[in-house]
Amino acid sequence: MAPDDAPIVTLAEGRPVHDPTAATVLRGEKPKGGQLSLLSDTQLIETLAHFPRERIPERVVHAKAAGAWGEFECTHDVSDFTSVAFLSKVGKKTKVLARLSTVAGEKGSSDTTRDIRGFALKMFTEEGNWDFVGNDLPVFFIRDPVKFPSLNRSHKRHPQTNVPDSTMFWDFHNNNQEGVHCLMQLFGGRGIPKSLRNINGFGNHTFKFGKPEDSTFKYVKIHFKPDAGIQNLESDEAVKLAGEEPDYHIKDLYNAIEKGDYPSWTMYFQTMDPKEAETYRWNVFDITRIWPQKDYPLRPIGRLTLNRNPDNHFQDIEQAAFSPSTMVPGIGPSADPMLQARMFSYPDAARYRVGPNYQQLPCNRAQYVYSPYQRDGPMRVDGNYDGDPDYVRSSFHSLRLGPADIAHDEWVGKVTQFSSEVTDEDFEQPRDLWKIFKSNGEDKVFAKNVAAHVGKALPQVQKATIEMFNRVDKEVGEAIQKALDELDSEGGAGIEHSSAPCSKEKKK
Repeated sequence: MAPDDAPIVTLAEGRPVHDPTAATVLRGEKPKGGQLSLLSDTQLIETLAHFPRERIPERVVHAKAAGAWGEFECTHDVSDFTSVAFLSKVGKKTKVLARLSTVAGEKGSSDTTRDIRGFALKMFTEEGNWDFVGNDLPVFFIRDPVKFPSLNRSHKRHPQTNVPDSTMFWDFHNNNQEGVHCLMQLFGGRGIPKSLRNINGFGNHTFKFGKPEDSTFKYVKIHFKPDAGIQNLESDEAVKLAGEEPDYHIKDLYNAIEKGDYPSWTMYFQTMDPKEAETYRWNVFDITRIWPQKDYPLRPIGRLTLNRNPDNHFQDIEQAAFSPSTMVPGIGPSADPMLQARMFSYPDAARYRVGPNYQQLPCNRAQYVYSPYQRDGPMRVDGNYDGDPDYVRSSFHSLRLGPADIAHDEWVGKVTQFSSEVTDEDFEQPRDLWKIFKSNGEDKVFAKNVAAHVGKALPQVQKATIEMFNRVDKEVGEAIQKALDELDSEGGAGIEHSSAPCSKEKKK
């Protein structure tokens, strides 16, 4: 017998159920005869009808993820350059939802593949939500947003064979070489983290942080550094885990939080005066470039701690939606075209994936919302603003207004077609990174990692990849070629069968 305070099982409309395992059927007179199910069996029909609708569309990228709740605490005064509310006082704490993900793989893929990790936070501030939507590497593969779908497709499954394809991957990057800096980051020692508790979180884009009240701002790069330090996996260990424990990172984060070993990160800013941006040696809005810390040192801001696992992963993490367009007073976008495009694309994806009222779900809902000019739509659950006017400037309803936006840029120019060109400047920061690799012994690891991947591509693609890395430094191309030769002498990685459809020469 169940205790008196045990929940009563019901149907979706609330009707109590006598036996959730039973079905209403028409049975023959013979003891071992068959039986016919009936459309009048509401319990059976409701159970079966709901089951194939339990999934919402999987994210096109960042499908596989761990997540947790936590808090952010402001630890340093930033009143000299911004009036952002959640940073207004040392010691101030803000509720946070975090989602840490791989990028290319599907929900069922392995956690320990070599891939960028998404680092997304939603901070529930008193002036609305602020979403930090970054990655664990400081730069990105492209700076022209129209290339974004092509980039991601090249990292996914071949359209004919339906398997990941090294030829496709490297053919894209050989012909879009602005991504060589990010490739060096990805195939270096930090391409596969040991734990999600040991990854960086970079905002990648340049943002504006300022004071709307006096129209001043600084350009800001955002960093989250793990307090437990950076730890990574060797390729061989990662491949082993991919087969034995494909959910390794998700389990690691969940179990750590469950036993009270709460991961934490320190938030840092790099700040730049707008006047300096006009004369800085690199375009500060280019997401393929960093701001060297010797030029713009890290400034500590606060601490992020993840301290509570989700009560239900689907409810809290799968339905969560993050977008760099979700900003609060005192934060604004810069003239980074990739940021501008993501500000459209991410909420657009959420409206498709979750629904037009996704902001009403508990995992996305801000502390306070009054937005009567967004009404109706599927699954409206917040009262729909009753009879309040649904048009602007109504004389029958008084409204208080919020603060002004952060300072806007002034532009003089013309509308034109534009696609960025790859120049020698694109290889300067990768060249500096190669010097770091050589100084810490990471150069051989990098070459081996690249060779293991590109070695599965067609020979002409391998050749083009070597030529691309030669533009960084001849030593880089030579190191990769040497690693490829060693693979060949050992039997080789073997050209992937999936590469064949990519090449007419291969088919001949």
